[in-house]
Amino acid sequence: MSVSPRSSSSTDVVASHPGSTANPSASFPHPVFLMVNSLERGGSERQFVELAGSLKRSGTPVRLGCIQKAGPFIDDLARSGFDDWPEFGLGNSLYGLESVRCRWRLMNHLREFHIAVAHSFDFYVNLTLVPAAKLARVPVIGSQRQLGDLLTRAQNRAQFAMFRWCERVVCNSKAAADLLLCAGLKSSKLVVIGNGLPAAAFAPAAPALERPKGDLRVGMIARMNIHAKNHIVLLRAAARMRRKFPDVEYLLVGDGPLRADLEKEAANLEVRNQVRFLGDRSDIRSILASLDVSVIPSASESLSNVMLESMAAGVPVLATSVGGNIELGSDGRAVVVPLNDEQALSSNLERLLSDGKLRRELASRARQFAERNFSLERIREQYCELYRNMISS
Repeated sequence: MSVSPRSSSSTDVVASHPGSTANPSASFPHPVFLMVNSLERGGSERQFVELAGSLKRSGTPVRLGCIQKAGPFIDDLARSGFDDWPEFGLGNSLYGLESVRCRWRLMNHLREFHIAVAHSFDFYVNLTLVPAAKLARVPVIGSQRQLGDLLTRAQNRAQFAMFRWCERVVCNSKAAADLLLCAGLKSSKLVVIGNGLPAAAFAPAAPALERPKGDLRVGMIARMNIHAKNHIVLLRAAARMRRKFPDVEYLLVGDGPLRADLEKEAANLEVRNQVRFLGDRSDIRSILASLDVSVIPSASESLSNVMLESMAAGVPVLATSVGGNIELGSDGRAVVVPLNDEQALSSNLERLLSDGKLRRELASRARQFAERNFSLERIREQYCELYRNMISS
């Protein structure tokens, strides 16, 4: 299936699109190697874990690798039956002697286990696995799970060079694929496959927090490690709305080096008594069940896991008009506002908080869309189809 890019090019992006037909029972019978940077909490890491487990359950022989074997998702992999898998450390540099040795070990690993397809999941692994796979003569898939605007020019150049070596590059949104197409990557290399949601994402969950009768809750779920997540914009919107909605509670879920500054800013804006900083949480479904509105004010998103999970949980979404947010939120599935527009964010948040019918309509349309297009089984089959096409071409 082809998807027309938004660029002026007349060449379509070749895509395994979330709306295509899929056979949920199919698997890929040959060994696949999946590799990620680490198992810390994050969107790419979560998708790595979900896809690895789904492939294994479907009967696909899966082997895993990472650069840093650390993070809470290791336990999730263990529950899926992945107990013993190697770390391929780069040392202190992508280009040092240790990184050369790492790629050599990777090459031998791919050969030893007769890997049919190697699949990279993020920036550092693109630069590590792709050359190793080429040396091993194993078909390799690169991944672009963000828009690229958070990388330096040198990082973008290095990654783009790796993408030219790949048989395919998977993007999780059309927005990300369009940017690579505009940068000069061949359309024949580009494939769009969205993020997968496990069945549990659609199941009812008990709220993590008791709700005072009649009060409304707004939530933002994002790591506090980069300014691009735009927590500050939500805090400023809360300050604008303070007098009209003094009883609204704001839950900020996530942690990181920016947390202390955000807590100070909340105090400076005189909304600290309305804002609860919950830190890292593993019970995201229960957090979502505690919310009336989920806000994604990011400056950069390819395909937001939080937005998808909110939609699946039936929580109405207010998001910025960047990247894949537009694709997910169009046709009345979310309220989408201009980037860094505090007035637009606050006025539309007021509208959502004041209109229960609107919230229910948005949530219903969004949930149906997510269930129809982003189930983990459907996404897994799209990857299996891609793997099959790679070894048959």
